[in-house]
Amino acid sequence: MSSLVLGFQEMDSAQLMFVGGKGLNLGELSKIDGIQVPEGFCVTTVGYQKAIEQNETYLALVDQLTKLKAEDRDEIGQISREIRQLLLEIEIPSEVAKAVTHYLAQFGDEHAYAVRSSATAEDLPHASFAGQQDTYLNIIGVDAVLQHISKCWASLFTDHAVIYRMQNGFDHRQVYLSVIVQRMIVPNASGILFTADPISGNRKLLTIDASYGLGEALVSGLVTADCYKVQGEEIVERRIAAKKVAIYGRKEGGTETRQIPFDHQNTQTLTEQQIFNLARIGRQIEAYFGCPQDIEWCLADGVFYIVQSRPITTLYPIPQANDQENHVYVSVGHQQMMTDPIKPLGLSFYLLITPAPMRIAGGRLFVDVTPMLASPVRREAFLNTLGQSDPLIKDAFMTIIERGDFIKTIPDDNKGTSRPAVGSPAQIENDPKIVSDLIKRSQTSIEVLKQNIRTKSGSELLDFILEDIQELRKILFDPQSTAVFMSAMNASSWINEKMMEWLGEKNAADTLSQSVPNNITSEMGLSLMDVADVIRPYPEVLQYLRHVHDNDNFLDDLLKFDGGQETKEAIHSFLDKYGMRCAGEIDITRTRWSEKPTTIVPLILANLKNFEANASRLKFEQGRQDALDKEHELLDRLKQLPDGEHKTLETKQMIDLVRNFIGYREYPKYGYVSRYFVYKQAILKEAEQLVQAGVIHDKEDVYYLTFEELHDVLRTKELDAQVITQRKDEYRLFEKLTPPRVITSDGEIITGAYQRGNLPANAILGIPVSSGVIEGRARVIMNMENAELEDGDILVTSFTDPGWTPLFVSIKGLITEVGGLMTHGAVIAREYGIPAVVGVDNATKLIQDGQRIRVHGTEGYVELL
Repeated sequence: MSSLVLGFQEMDSAQLMFVGGKGLNLGELSKIDGIQVPEGFCVTTVGYQKAIEQNETYLALVDQLTKLKAEDRDEIGQISREIRQLLLEIEIPSEVAKAVTHYLAQFGDEHAYAVRSSATAEDLPHASFAGQQDTYLNIIGVDAVLQHISKCWASLFTDHAVIYRMQNGFDHRQVYLSVIVQRMIVPNASGILFTADPISGNRKLLTIDASYGLGEALVSGLVTADCYKVQGEEIVERRIAAKKVAIYGRKEGGTETRQIPFDHQNTQTLTEQQIFNLARIGRQIEAYFGCPQDIEWCLADGVFYIVQSRPITTLYPIPQANDQENHVYVSVGHQQMMTDPIKPLGLSFYLLITPAPMRIAGGRLFVDVTPMLASPVRREAFLNTLGQSDPLIKDAFMTIIERGDFIKTIPDDNKGTSRPAVGSPAQIENDPKIVSDLIKRSQTSIEVLKQNIRTKSGSELLDFILEDIQELRKILFDPQSTAVFMSAMNASSWINEKMMEWLGEKNAADTLSQSVPNNITSEMGLSLMDVADVIRPYPEVLQYLRHVHDNDNFLDDLLKFDGGQETKEAIHSFLDKYGMRCAGEIDITRTRWSEKPTTIVPLILANLKNFEANASRLKFEQGRQDALDKEHELLDRLKQLPDGEHKTLETKQMIDLVRNFIGYREYPKYGYVSRYFVYKQAILKEAEQLVQAGVIHDKEDVYYLTFEELHDVLRTKELDAQVITQRKDEYRLFEKLTPPRVITSDGEIITGAYQRGNLPANAILGIPVSSGVIEGRARVIMNMENAELEDGDILVTSFTDPGWTPLFVSIKGLITEVGGLMTHGAVIAREYGIPAVVGVDNATKLIQDGQRIRVHGTEGYVELL
């Protein structure tokens, strides 16, 4: 066995760095009983390294490439072209050529071969790199095979392969190429087999694409293939395509495209029996590798040959269950307006706080709602509540329920208990003092925590935090606290329903919710406008702030300028109250504004550009006046109706409930995020000690440990560094995944749909959450720190949480991909009087940055103009 060339049978799992992901998979496939793999070998990365190791021009060019970013397309193109040319001209080392000749003689050098690339960063569980390097088919003769090995080496530096590596964090100097040389099969048909449905994610639905001739016609998009879907022992769907052409090998080498005879074009490529045989082979390969596979196959003389198998990296992971029953899971991120992955420490903290039956998948949290859907009585109340906040989730659940066989109905054990219907306010005295008392209780508790946590260290600190979380839960789930905002939400629904019924007025509660007292989140946006007012008279400070960027010591540097002291105090005062906030704040590991104060500088600069002095007071007062005017208008109109006096009195009570209590809706989250920050600061102090002791490299490494693991590390001062590396790799993979709203235990992603008609042809549907119609420029912003907004822009983003609120003062409309009627973005949009539509699937892809759009906040759709 040569280290330069390895036959498929000679490989083992430790040789990834020699034969690449694709080569290693072929070696593994060759070992599965009953699976036919065309014979072949790999020219290992050792051969590639021998060819380049002494070439100084190559090394210099690769060094230049490593200094570029994915955006530097022209420079990438130029350098990559030079490297490719160089690799085509480099002579293949004589010992490599000798080993290749030896293996070809063994297999028969008169045969045709497929020559394809296998990079060390390819077909990996966390990065497929599929199609990044080249494949050459029907290559005949030793010289031709050697020539195409050079071509494969060169394909490591195609522009798209280089950019893909940059985007996935791979170092060009550490990625090598192996070349697979595999006996060509001359197939009647070929195609791709997915052992899980790549569209829905259903792990029980197997999908086969099949066409005549070589698979290249299918991969290159030259033909539309037949598609067969198999579930269990049944073909549940089949689509027969018109297959006009196919690619075949030529006798003298290479390939050609031929017309398919007309009477064959619409015939089924595979017979029923062949479909079942191929499905069985697919399941056998999936079982061997232990995860869903994307398999390339071909059929020759009635025998199926497998020419490649790789993991399907795009499937969303399934939340783990403790049994084999069917389960339905709903995304927490879609409710909490934060669909990014959460690091392990952040997940741990969330799990310690919530009483719901949680599951983790893809770095996100899901609730197992199967018991709610299985109980006819609980199901109705559950669907009604969810339907109000997110119709897409309700529609997805209805799809599952209507199937009838996925969830077993269970008898209700609580028929005597009934919950208040949505739309009827919870019973609570309408006294604003209740809110101020709840806020005071929370603040006092946090001050006590700050005092007590100072004396704790090591594993004792985590014991103390665990104990304090019980206090946090008590505050969060205080029945009185819940009753306050539930009564306001229900009163809001009652007003919308009754004003529509009595006066034909849609979403009346939206205007009535503007500028309410005690909304800690909307007050935060206005407070940042006040910070801008402090800076306004000082041009030197303003000029300095425009160039701050990543200097987190900028607050101290301010003191050099006239007005610097005042500016520093104003920003400190803002951070004292709101510095524990940030985008994605439900993840305790996210960087808070206090930890990176430069985050709020662009927001302050935007306020200076977009507003005059004292704008915050004027904005709040204008909203309060609009709400008051709307109240008087509604009550005056109600007085004119039959039984007007009673309707007026009842409506006035509901309006007072909304005005007194809806602002508190934002406070519980502020309270628990404040507590999070106290915990986090204490944990990071301990992390610094671990860095000094050499247990971890960076204090933020603790974010990749669970609460329990961190407890053990603080106790033992020991940690396997591989754990952190592996978790960081997983987190990078999770960042690329899009979490579903609803997923089943089969891995099937159920998507709901909005049910509305008579809308413009170019309308994009969503949930109406804040009334009004506004037209303006769309600003598609994925990261708050990169926000450059003009007054009057419409913010388009995937989700907003309280950390995004400072942007709301500058915008005239809001569109998000995630959200519902009572999520944070919707509440603040109503309070600021901004028309808003949320739950707009793929809004950030369908709407272009800078495009002119119209937001219909009352009806719930967006028009592209």
